[in-house]
Order: sequence, then structure tokens, then C-alpha cells
Amino acid sequence: MGRGRAKAKQTKVARELKYSSPSMDIEALQRELSVPESGEWSNEDRDDSHDDGYDDYDYGRR
Repeated sequence: MGRGRAKAKQTKVARELKYSSPSMDIEALQRELSVPESGEWSNEDRDDSHDDGYDDYDYGRR
């Protein structure tokens, strides 16, 4: 019991997502999805002060 309010909210959100037409910035999307040229990458982009070294660990090998 008590699920009626949660279900009503989910229905409301689903209806808003289905029938709303959000504005879309096509140029921003294109910039985000495009592959940068080789000169745009730098080591500063890759440095992470919180890197613990486990991101590149291959868990399949033993």
C-alpha cells in the first residue's frame, strides 16, 4: 500500500517526457560528439589527481 502517490508521479513524469518537445542545441551536440583533432588533446586533460591506478587494470588476467 502507499504506492499510489509514487505511481502517479511516475505517470506524470512519463507523460511530460512523452509529450514535451525540448529545445535542442544541435551545434553543442555536434561539438560533444565530434572527435577532436590530435592537437586538441593534451596531457593536462589526462592527469587526474584522484587517479588510483585501477582504471586501466585488466581484471581478466590472473
